[in-house]
Amino acid sequence: MDMETTAWMSLYHAANAHDDKRPFSAATLRRIWAFAAPHRTPLYRYLALSVVGAVLAVVTPVLAGRVVDAIVNGSATGVVLGLAGVIAGIAVAEAGLALVTRWLSARLGEDLILHLRTTVYDHVQRMPVAFFTRTRTGALVSRLNNDVIGAQRAFSDTLAGVAGNVVTLALTLVVMISLSWQITLLALVLLPVFVLPARRMGSRLARLEREAANHNATMSTQMTERFSAPGATLVKLFGRPAHESAEFAARARRVRDIGVRSAMVQTVFLTALTLVSALALALVYGLGGFYALRGQLDPGSVVALALLLTRLYAPLTALASARVEVMSALVSFERVFEVLDLEPLIGEKPDARPVPDGPVSVEFDDVRFAYPAADKVSLASLEEVAVLDGRGGEEVLHGVSFRAEPGQVVALVGSSGAGKSTIASLLPRLYDVDSGAVRLSGVDVRELTQESVRDALGVVTQDGHLFHESIRANLLFARPDAAEDELWDVLRRARLADLIRSLPDGLDTVVGERGYRLSGGERQRLTIARLLLARPHVVVLDEATAHLDSTSEAAVQAALAEALEGRTAVVIAHRLSTIRAADLILVVEAGRVVERGTHAELLAAGGRYEELYRTQFAEEAEPTTRTGAEPTTRTDAEPTTRTEAESAVRA
Repeated sequence: MDMETTAWMSLYHAANAHDDKRPFSAATLRRIWAFAAPHRTPLYRYLALSVVGAVLAVVTPVLAGRVVDAIVNGSATGVVLGLAGVIAGIAVAEAGLALVTRWLSARLGEDLILHLRTTVYDHVQRMPVAFFTRTRTGALVSRLNNDVIGAQRAFSDTLAGVAGNVVTLALTLVVMISLSWQITLLALVLLPVFVLPARRMGSRLARLEREAANHNATMSTQMTERFSAPGATLVKLFGRPAHESAEFAARARRVRDIGVRSAMVQTVFLTALTLVSALALALVYGLGGFYALRGQLDPGSVVALALLLTRLYAPLTALASARVEVMSALVSFERVFEVLDLEPLIGEKPDARPVPDGPVSVEFDDVRFAYPAADKVSLASLEEVAVLDGRGGEEVLHGVSFRAEPGQVVALVGSSGAGKSTIASLLPRLYDVDSGAVRLSGVDVRELTQESVRDALGVVTQDGHLFHESIRANLLFARPDAAEDELWDVLRRARLADLIRSLPDGLDTVVGERGYRLSGGERQRLTIARLLLARPHVVVLDEATAHLDSTSEAAVQAALAEALEGRTAVVIAHRLSTIRAADLILVVEAGRVVERGTHAELLAAGGRYEELYRTQFAEEAEPTTRTGAEPTTRTDAEPTTRTEAESAVRA
């Protein structure tokens, strides 16, 4: 390894390590060692081969010196050729060893990355919905990428590097001192001239790199938000393309300026260190030659000392930065462990049992619930805030009780923020109640296996979320083993089959991010088709027709009729006209059920439901009046028979 290569390594490690001043945590080290247990055997092999490589790296300069001495002393040709052959053999051995060591390093590193990533990914999937509503997605993804890779370097690079460098340094010093303690002392005196600029320039370069990384991250965030369909639409609607372009260009120019400064810092640093290394070699040759001419040192020893000089500077420079590299790796491990230490609020009991077979009833028994505080479900670093929001923990549901028998429809109505969606989220155990119980077929959901609860329940939300995948993949997410005929059957029942057949790629058509290539009604019907494919016993509709126009709503309602057929249903509705035929209507206000009954009973009672109903139909009639048409009366708006009423909710 020459001086320039050593300089590059020194600069790289100094610039890319984070000089964290926190003390070593024995608990973190023990946890890292326990986490590495499955990988210890390949790690030991890697360390052993690194040590062997370090030994061979020191032997070669010594043999080169022997060759020079043999030539000067006029030794037999066989001696010179023999030494050359040994050097060639060592070179071949080093090359082979380098390949094996690199393979072990890559395999060890990639295995650790795989282990860390899958562990964190599986853990995150068990977190409650509150975790995802608070966490910035980019910060969480960074834990799975940057921090996992930083932690991996502790094993595949730093640990083996320290072991190899310690051995190389010890052997090099022993050999150099045995050849000439004076020249060795001179080399050590010049070492600070080599190491200190590396640390100082490295720190400066690190600051520039972090600033550039911050600007790049900001530009990435801006592109991600502005290039999404809603973001691009917002920019166009408010006429801000020029402002967005100027803001992006300013950051890009700053990154360009930082790139120029970084290049100059590197060039100045490398030029200076190349000069220092040349002067060091000149001093070694000068002092060594002086001793050789006086007969105090063999010529071969002078050559060996010059070659060993790089073997001395390289490990010393690397070890000088080792603490910073180790601390950087520890910080990465701590950030990964920080996520793993967040306890999922939803767990499964060891003796959990499946939902009983057959039709399923739904029961809420004196349910009380408060959303968890931020410190229970999130991290300040993941929210990218200094301090977590201290709010939370206040009860939002107060003694909610109702029962839906198999095949019945229970509707929840009320003001926005009254707690309707919160009630719906407790059924699939997105959260657990604080007191009381939620039961399926008479069994507390906390006593049931999570898989059976998911199989028994089907949920359609108002946003109709789809993945940026094909229609086929989005449907098979509900039931991966579904056959092609089953896919077309649920699409037909969701009134989508003709549309899908008309698309060039049919079922393999990619729907776009969040399904934005489909209209709102089409997207919602596709989520209903996915629900039909899952064949749940209980359907939860959380304002499934909200924000749709009349035509789209009619198509979605027709698809919902298929979804509700023969199933227990909990329906959250904003438009009261869609739930008139529900078997039970619950009026929810401020987390309490204030009224319950059928549509006719609640209208006759003249309470909150009647107020909501009158207000809504007055609002719906007003636009018609403004156009000059006759206003819609209550007699025209309400179905006149039970059959017509049922069609309002089931069709």
